[in-house]
Amino acid sequence: MQDDLKKQAAEAAIPYVKNSRIIGVGTGSTVNHFIDLLAPIKHRFEGAVSSSEASTERLQALGIPVFDLNTVGTLDIYVDGADEINSNLELIKGGGGALTREKIIAAASRLFVCIADQSKLVSRLGAFPLPIEVIPMARSYVAREIIALGGHPVWRENFITDNGNVILDIQRLDILEPIKLESTLNNISGVVTVGLFANRSADTVLLASEQGIQTLNL
Repeated sequence: MQDDLKKQAAEAAIPYVKNSRIIGVGTGSTVNHFIDLLAPIKHRFEGAVSSSEASTERLQALGIPVFDLNTVGTLDIYVDGADEINSNLELIKGGGGALTREKIIAAASRLFVCIADQSKLVSRLGAFPLPIEVIPMARSYVAREIIALGGHPVWRENFITDNGNVILDIQRLDILEPIKLESTLNNISGVVTVGLFANRSADTVLLASEQGIQTLNL
C-alpha cells in the first residue's frame, strides 16, 4: 500500500516538470517511481541532473541523458523525496546516503518539489535519525561534538557515500530549531553536509494518502 502511495506522489510531480529543459532528480524509492514515469515524456526535455550514481544508472537505462551540474547552471526544478517533513516544509533527508549531492542540486534549483507519502509528515523533526556526511578522518571528532550537543551518533558501518565519505546517523535529537541546528552542525570541522534541509527547505510538498494528493506550499 505504501508503495502505491509513493507512486501516486511521483505521478503528481509530472505536471510540474513538463516545461522544464533539464530536470533535477533526487534519490530513493519514491524518486525511482518518478524516474520511471519520465520515460514516456523524455522527448519533452533534454535530460536530467542526478543526485546519485543509482539514479544516474536508472535514468540512463531509460535513455534519459544525465548532465553534470557544472555544465547546466541553475535548474528550473528539482524533484526528490524525504525521510521526514514538518509543517514548514523543512526536511530530514539522507536515509539513502545521497544528502550532499541532493543538497547541492536543491540549492541550485529555483523550485524544489518534494514527493512523499503521508507517513513522512511529522509535527517535529528528529524521530528519524539525522544523517551527517563526514570526512573519514574526522568521524570520531565529529561524533564527540555531536554528543556534546545532546545527540547520539551512530556510524553507518560498511557504507561509503558517492563522494567517498562516511555517514553518522544522529539519534535522540528533538529538533526544535531546524535552521539553527543545521548551521551549528555545518560549523563542526569535518562535516561535509547535514541532512537537515531547513535553510533550503522544499517549496512544494506533494503528499500522497488514501484520500488523494495533498499539496503543501510555503
